[in-house]
Amino acid sequence: MVCGGFICTKNALSALNVLYIMVSLLLIGVAAWGKWFGLVSSISVVAAVIGVGVFLLLVALVGLCGALKHQQVLLFFYMMILFVVFVLQFSISCACLALNTDQQNQLLEVGWNKSEVTREDVEKTLNCCGFSSVNQSDSCPAQCFATPESCRSCSQILQEYAGQVLRFVGGIGLFFSFTEVSRSVSRLIDAPAGSMPPVRVKLGGHLKALPVCSRFLACG
Repeated sequence: MVCGGFICTKNALSALNVLYIMVSLLLIGVAAWGKWFGLVSSISVVAAVIGVGVFLLLVALVGLCGALKHQQVLLFFYMMILFVVFVLQFSISCACLALNTDQQNQLLEVGWNKSEVTREDVEKTLNCCGFSSVNQSDSCPAQCFATPESCRSCSQILQEYAGQVLRFVGGIGLFFSFTEVSRSVSRLIDAPAGSMPPVRVKLGGHLKALPVCSRFLACG
């Protein structure tokens, strides 16, 4: 059975928004789980992840409600939000893919020096001490600090995975950013004739409603 253009777009938009809802709930759940079990002690990190999850959940609900109920106002704001998210996501993804090793190291060092709580979490989780070198006069929560000679600096461990993580995040970000644009464009193109509210214009001293029709907002 072959579905019409609008029906296929509606089903695809609904499916993608359901996927986004699942991803947002996963983000919120992982952040809460990490905080509950003490894996992450930084409140700012947990709050940022939960905030992103809540924002994604709200956007997905707006898109899903607009697609199922065919609410043009909701879909309009949904497309505007997607455009803003696309610009931000595309910029961040390109930056992730463009960073070289030296820039990655500088970025890691800035994050390392910014939060003591996050630094202790990294040392404890990765079993390392210090960023570029192990300082025996400092305190370190890592198990290896009992014998400092066996400890590695955290920059060595972080740099092993930083490039892979940035490429992965950049690729996923580009994929979802272009998915957002394609959804907005396809939603606009496949809008059925007469589905959009009429535009009221003043002609000869009287208000008249002119229909906005079909594909590319042009009447056949």
